[in-house]
Amino acid sequence: MEARNRNTRMLVRKLTENDLEAIWALRLQSVKDHPEVFSSTYEETLAQGKEPILQRLRQGDSMFYVGAFEEGLVGMVRFGREEGLKLRHQGSVASVYVLPEKRGHGIGRALMQELITQAKQLDGLEQLHLSVLTTHLAARRLYQSFGFEVYGTAPRVIKFGEQYLDEDLMMFYLR
Repeated sequence: MEARNRNTRMLVRKLTENDLEAIWALRLQSVKDHPEVFSSTYEETLAQGKEPILQRLRQGDSMFYVGAFEEGLVGMVRFGREEGLKLRHQGSVASVYVLPEKRGHGIGRALMQELITQAKQLDGLEQLHLSVLTTHLAARRLYQSFGFEVYGTAPRVIKFGEQYLDEDLMMFYLR
C-alpha cells in the first residue's frame, strides 16, 4: 500500500528479514523513549537481542510485522495468531509504535489498516485482540475508529517505578 503524506511518499508493507536492522533500531528507540508503554525494558530488550524478532519474521502468516516507511522505517505493528485448533480464530495486535515526530499524520491509521487487510486474508481468522494503556486516549480512539471495542480492563498490568498502569482489553471482529 502506498499513500501520500504531506508531500512525502509513505510506503506501508509487510516486513521481511531484510528489514531486521530497521525493526531492531525502531524497537530499541520505542522501549527507550517510552518505557511506560512496553512490557520489556530497554535493558531486557538489548539482552534478548535481535533473535526473537528474526524468529517472528520467519513465521510467515502466523506472525508478522507491518511497517511504514518515509525515508526509513517510521512506524510498525506486530500481528500474532494464536496456536491450537480451538484458538486459531484469534489474532493479537502488539508493539504498535510510530516515531514521535511522525505522529498525527495518519501513519498509525495506515499501519492498522494494512494489518487488518492482511489479517482478513488469513483463513479461519475471525477476531483481533489488543491491549492499550487506559491513559493512552489517542491510541484507544484510533483502535475504536476501526471498530475495536473495550471488553474489559486489566488493573495494574504495568508497574513503572512506583506507579501502576491499567490496560483496556479491546477486540475487533473481522467477519
